[in-house]
Amino acid sequence: MNTHGIWAIYRFEMARALRTLWQSLVTPVITTSLYFVVFGGAIGSRMQEVGGVGYGSFIVPGLIMLSLLTQSIGNASIGIYFPKFTGTIYELLSAPISAMEMVIGYVGAAATKSVVLGLIILATAAFFVDLRIEHPLAMLAFLILTSVAFSLFGFIIGVWAKGFEQLNFVPALLITPLTFLGGAFYSIDMLPQPWRTVSLFNPVVYLVSGFRWSFFGQGDVDVVWSLAFTAGFLGVCLGVIAWIFKSGYRLKN
Repeated sequence: MNTHGIWAIYRFEMARALRTLWQSLVTPVITTSLYFVVFGGAIGSRMQEVGGVGYGSFIVPGLIMLSLLTQSIGNASIGIYFPKFTGTIYELLSAPISAMEMVIGYVGAAATKSVVLGLIILATAAFFVDLRIEHPLAMLAFLILTSVAFSLFGFIIGVWAKGFEQLNFVPALLITPLTFLGGAFYSIDMLPQPWRTVSLFNPVVYLVSGFRWSFFGQGDVDVVWSLAFTAGFLGVCLGVIAWIFKSGYRLKN
């Protein structure tokens, strides 16, 4: 394995994040703090508990997941899109580095940034609410697995996109609404039928529920289904990326 090539891509992507530190870390933390002020203060004062958990604490996993999904997709998509945009992608494709090694470099950097951001948001939340994490290892596993899976998805979007409009289309018009409707700020058990059943077709429900289970030992769906969905989504993304490099889709033409 070409570890030097992987490290070069990884280091370059991490250096880019440090150059845009305000956008990469500070802005999401400020946004999360505003969520706590608005949702935790305004709604939390009227909704004391959800399933025996204080509302301010209840929304923490949803807030982290919201940032995790959007940042994983954004970091990975922009990482591979810029080489396409500038034409340097051909240098990468002709370099002595395999497709798998290239993906490890880009996706590894994007996932690292997302995990760090998630942990920073978790630390920020501790200033606003009392937190308990019943299953810390499961929490880290969900954090890493989700970051890697959606960084792979972001890599696919970066290859697919022909312009900045398409690059922002999926996170802005698909992922963020699905997260808001996926139980990030409420339990789907609070919904009447048939909306609760309809919510089960939202894939983000399984991510948020599994992550919330790692905090409080309870979720809207069984944690096994959450793990199965996340692992399945990761496998599908790997399959799509393998096809992209095999066919050269929007890379070589």
